[in-house]
Amino acid sequence: MNSFGTIFRVAIFGESHGPAVGVTIDGCPAGIEAGIDDMVKELSRRRSGRPGTTPRAEQDIPEFLSGIYRGFTTGAPITVITRNLDTRSVDYPEQVKVPRPGHADFTANVKYGGYSDHRGGGHFSGRLTWGLVVAGVIARKILAGVSFRAELVLAGGSTEIDKAVAEAQKDNDTIGGIVECRIDGLPAGLGEPFFMSAESLISSIVFSIPAIKGIEFGNGFSAAALRGSVNNDPVISVDGETLTNNAGGINGGISNGNPMVFRVAVKPASSTGVEQQTIDLTTGSITSMSVGGRHDTLIALRVPVILESAAAIALADLHLINRGIGHGKVTS
Repeated sequence: MNSFGTIFRVAIFGESHGPAVGVTIDGCPAGIEAGIDDMVKELSRRRSGRPGTTPRAEQDIPEFLSGIYRGFTTGAPITVITRNLDTRSVDYPEQVKVPRPGHADFTANVKYGGYSDHRGGGHFSGRLTWGLVVAGVIARKILAGVSFRAELVLAGGSTEIDKAVAEAQKDNDTIGGIVECRIDGLPAGLGEPFFMSAESLISSIVFSIPAIKGIEFGNGFSAAALRGSVNNDPVISVDGETLTNNAGGINGGISNGNPMVFRVAVKPASSTGVEQQTIDLTTGSITSMSVGGRHDTLIALRVPVILESAAAIALADLHLINRGIGHGKVTS
């Protein structure tokens, strides 16, 4: 299934080299201001252009098909698309029979019996995160007063990001990175115990972003080396403010009013120019290949706005679950 959410439901659709990609958002309250300019601003952060990103240059202009009228949401399902205008499908002639290492070529072939669109990764492509960013714009408006900021903090294990990119490009290879997201102004009380916890829902949608391989909240894995007396956050005010924020703004699966902080691990893009081995499914023979086409050296450069959007979608859903849909904004 390609949908997420309980009340604020988001469904993405399309393929990398199909006519368009898009998103449908159901359960959005009516009366929320929403326009193309807001979306273009956030989408521009996702686009390529910086050294280390793909030469593919899509315009990414949103087209509203339903749910937005005269600049406001109507309460009906919102459907927004963008056309794929800069595709080069000739770069993907063999992936049905010669799966690229690290990609979904083999698993897609098994699951869909060879009928899936393999061009540019098809429905598995990071191209579809365009729809997450659009939905994130609406989600942020529901969470009025809450700010989201994600940034790339490590690339290829180094804080010298440009240098790491240049070295990888020199070797015709790719590198991964760590992206940290901080959410300020979030009220306490969002999230449900166990299966609908804030961590659960954020993690679920974050792992829908291609190339994400790990997530941690607050101290994360480093907490395993600490004692409880050190890892605990002393509460210093009646509104829940804590002296430290080792929990990353969440206790018992519920936001505690402190900044929510989490980090994700982004793997190196699988499309590398370095020669690798794979199998020819038609002959059963091992063969060598290097991936052609236009790809990112460091796909993590484009992840921050997608990560912010994914978190906003999950938290908007939790807000509407917690407060109902009679109004569309966070209140204290």
